[in-house]
Amino acid sequence: MRRPRVISLFSGAGGIDYGFEAAGCQTSVAVERDRDCCVTLRQNRKWTVIDRDIFEVSTEDLLAAGKLKRGEADILIGGPPCQPFSKAGYWARGDAGRLSDPRSDTLAAYMRVVEEALPRAFMLENVGGLSYSGKNEGLDLLLARVEQINKKHRVQYKPVYRVVKAVEYGVPQLRERFIMIAARDGDVFKFPAATHGNTANVKGQLSLIGALEPYRTAWDAIGDVKLDPHEELAVRGKWATLLPSIPEGQNYLFHTDRGEGLPLFGWRRRFWSFLLKLAKNMPSWTVQAQPGPAIGPFHWTNRRLSMRELCRIQTFPDDVIITGGRTSIQRQVGNAVPALLAEVLARAIRAQLLGQRVDQQPRLLPARRTPVPRAERLKPVPKIFLDLQGEHVAHPGTGKGYRAEAWSQSAE
Repeated sequence: MRRPRVISLFSGAGGIDYGFEAAGCQTSVAVERDRDCCVTLRQNRKWTVIDRDIFEVSTEDLLAAGKLKRGEADILIGGPPCQPFSKAGYWARGDAGRLSDPRSDTLAAYMRVVEEALPRAFMLENVGGLSYSGKNEGLDLLLARVEQINKKHRVQYKPVYRVVKAVEYGVPQLRERFIMIAARDGDVFKFPAATHGNTANVKGQLSLIGALEPYRTAWDAIGDVKLDPHEELAVRGKWATLLPSIPEGQNYLFHTDRGEGLPLFGWRRRFWSFLLKLAKNMPSWTVQAQPGPAIGPFHWTNRRLSMRELCRIQTFPDDVIITGGRTSIQRQVGNAVPALLAEVLARAIRAQLLGQRVDQQPRLLPARRTPVPRAERLKPVPKIFLDLQGEHVAHPGTGKGYRAEAWSQSAE
């Protein structure tokens, strides 16, 4: 059986591509402008990589590089940069620039390639905020473009979309992504049913709930990873020594008047990922792309996650090595789509939209790892932080915090 040929846009470090590869597909050509990502792609795979901005690459050149003609590509994949639709803007200001932000032009660029390449199917990935009720201008743009393409070229793309939870498909990470899938001949895609569900914590162990498998956990993903002694993983900055006083699976909220620690901070006055730690018996929190020195998730032993641990949490194949410095590695992996999620969707696309017989058992699913060790013992709060104890005002609500006030003043 011929391997489906894939065009990859906004490829990043290759998260979606590795998933489609595991499902039996072949990336014919990838487009990515970030130099570090391009080095990573080229050092790990022999794919044809165009290292330019999508706005500088014609679809004709793209097809030629992939040795494809119009209509020959089986699947177009990609995740246009998503900052205009992220949650960060909502929390800081109560809204975001969205379509007025020039970075949202990447959606139009993706749809331009759909129109000019006419793949048999396409899959577009983005942040969940793309489809927020009442703020779905980006989604409306995509649907309108699909309708225009259908009328102009007499094709029948019928997009279906959903915000999917990666953890429900075996990814050991709490990560949500918007996914849109459509087939050129009008076949309607059905998202695979969840395979993993909630778990009950009984004395540090996981028990099965219903017919679903338990969520894969951080311990399943990274419990056996051996660290590279040359990789610098120490936490730096003002708050580094406070981290050991926070339990596994929790964050700075532990040290508020609503937590069980000391009242050092105001409730929800910081980002959720501030001093956020993994717990062995839970899925990982979402891996961040651009964390500051106090932004997690951190390892339960109070250090930063290694390159291999970041890749494991994102379910990259173990033969993938992310190149570059620490900041670049974090950005490349944090911006990626979990490869296992992409693999599950790719297998379903092959079966439903390409008419191929495909085994639906994913290759990138982490193995269960038992027993799960006990939680790490907490350390007392260092003396240098004790002066922070006292009454702290809670966050007043979305769009009303300190950053919202600063942004409002700067806009006047």
